[in-house]
Amino acid sequence: MVGVRGDSIDAETVHRMCQTIVHRGPDDEGIYAEGAVGLGMRRLSIIDLSGGHQPIHNEDRTVWVVFNGEIYNFPELREELESRGHRFYTHSDTEVIVHLYEEMGADFVRKLRGMFAIALYDRKRECLLLARDRLGKKPLHYALSNGRILFGSEIKTILAVAPELAEISNEGLLQYFYFGYINDPLTAFRKIHKLPPGHILEYAGGKIDVRQYWDVPPMGGQPAGSEDEFLQSLEQQLSEAVRVRLISDVPLGALLSGGVDSSIVVALMARASSTPVKTFSIGFRNETFDETKYARMVAEKYGTDHHELVVDSDIEQTLDFLSGTLEEPFGDSSMLPTFHVCRMARKHVTVALSGDGGDELFAGYDRYAIAMSRRELSWMPQGVATFYRQHVHPHIPSGTYGRNRAWNASLSTRDRYLDDVSYLPALHRERSIFSREFLEAAGPQANPLEQFRSYYDHAPANDTLSRLMYLDVKTYLAGDILTKVDRMSMATSLEVRVPMLDHLFVEWVASMPVEWKFRNGTRKYLLKKLAERLGIPSELLHRRKQGFQLPLVDWMRNELKEQFLALLLEPKTLQRGYFRPEALRSLVKEHVTGRRNRSGVLWRMLILELWHRNFLEAKGYTRASIGHESNGIQKHRTDRLPAML
Repeated sequence: MVGVRGDSIDAETVHRMCQTIVHRGPDDEGIYAEGAVGLGMRRLSIIDLSGGHQPIHNEDRTVWVVFNGEIYNFPELREELESRGHRFYTHSDTEVIVHLYEEMGADFVRKLRGMFAIALYDRKRECLLLARDRLGKKPLHYALSNGRILFGSEIKTILAVAPELAEISNEGLLQYFYFGYINDPLTAFRKIHKLPPGHILEYAGGKIDVRQYWDVPPMGGQPAGSEDEFLQSLEQQLSEAVRVRLISDVPLGALLSGGVDSSIVVALMARASSTPVKTFSIGFRNETFDETKYARMVAEKYGTDHHELVVDSDIEQTLDFLSGTLEEPFGDSSMLPTFHVCRMARKHVTVALSGDGGDELFAGYDRYAIAMSRRELSWMPQGVATFYRQHVHPHIPSGTYGRNRAWNASLSTRDRYLDDVSYLPALHRERSIFSREFLEAAGPQANPLEQFRSYYDHAPANDTLSRLMYLDVKTYLAGDILTKVDRMSMATSLEVRVPMLDHLFVEWVASMPVEWKFRNGTRKYLLKKLAERLGIPSELLHRRKQGFQLPLVDWMRNELKEQFLALLLEPKTLQRGYFRPEALRSLVKEHVTGRRNRSGVLWRMLILELWHRNFLEAKGYTRASIGHESNGIQKHRTDRLPAML
């Protein structure tokens, strides 16, 4: 934290903030507190195990830094800085940051290759600089409170010293209902913000300046070339991205899902490693959702030291723990297997590589193919379409033949895509589920779709598919996928590295003509060609994409039915004020009787309620009923109750 001139921040206050994130750094704690400045760090030792203690300073101790992440090009940067006369006192990657800042000022972030959340204080300028990596692999939150700027990797660091900031953001929750996550810069709390990926924040003289330093470059701009030329470049670029992520002073492995992306990463790791790669996979007893046989194929092909774990439907304890750890409701159910595979991996390694990012870069999701095939539906004139959505559609009974098709026909390609990825669009299709009080409290100006529409409209691309991929990189990738990977891995003190999101690789792929990503209906066309070249079994390459899905439909109709009903239909839940009680009862009934699959929607409602009980109430942050727009959720005391499922 940093205050204004004359303020005094003590080390004990910073220590309290650090204690909330011991799981992120169990090996060491470091604090610098002097005058109006307090920097703290919990360290997971990866590089320079004995000498990389943070905070780290420059030669005259006028620049101090704490840093979460890894800088993969630090050896080259260090050599360059030493040639210019800078003196180093550690062998860690962190120290290059202070000296690079001395050379370049805030522009130093442009030289970093890696994942990072950085807090740097310049005593001469009396200026704090916060920086987040380009794609959002590492989180960074901030808030203003009583003349100080508070910041941390997780929101709980801020709430530890400013619990009054635990004021729920109805706008943030509205976005959660739509997409299952809360995208930057919003959080679940009205006065706490996420620093967006690719941005820096400077704080001086009591004023905040946030600006962007990186974005995805113009898409599809590479000159035309042959398939062999692009394939050769792809292999070289990705091999290098994997190679630099194998630098570590601790044991290292890979998360192997059995999909194309993680299989390619493992293949390239095996080629670069002199010893067998340690690989880790999660499976389910329900064979429909189990991919371990494909992971096993890859493990056998490349001779890895393979480990597997079957996740049972007895998830109550895990969900109880995670909902008390996460500071925001997070609706991606794949966080459960991700947590379990990270916990298993941590028993053997400290660092693991993953295949995340391939779907967003190479058009791997089914929804891209669906969006492209539905473009011909956009035939309705805009004025007619708007009138239909506002005045006709709400009065057509749910289940009426043609109702959904008419709704889709009234939307543009952009809005149809956003509608498809929305779970509970409170201001649109699912308005009747929510209480009038909540919708009024959220405010008429709060429309979660506007930010997402802007990303699509201003994408550095001319074709529809590239615009959709850019939209997902700016929202779903950072807000869901990378948030899930960071929180679940850090909950187990495991560092996960993501080669396909190396920014140099991302820039190269972005500029590749779109036909090499989605060709003749084949998703990930060139990536699959690389997989074939690497010898990955064809049975794995040409099956339907599955991902880390959970058998939620079965669990909620069978094993979790009693706990599920008991929680969602309790008076305490119904009285939160978000939903109309009769609408919530109807949703539950539809699902458990088998009339409709409502598992995705109900799962997100369940997570919201567990967040209220296991995080807000268990820790004393009690904001439990709908209030006025200006104040978000009303402030009143609620009893602390044990978590229930």
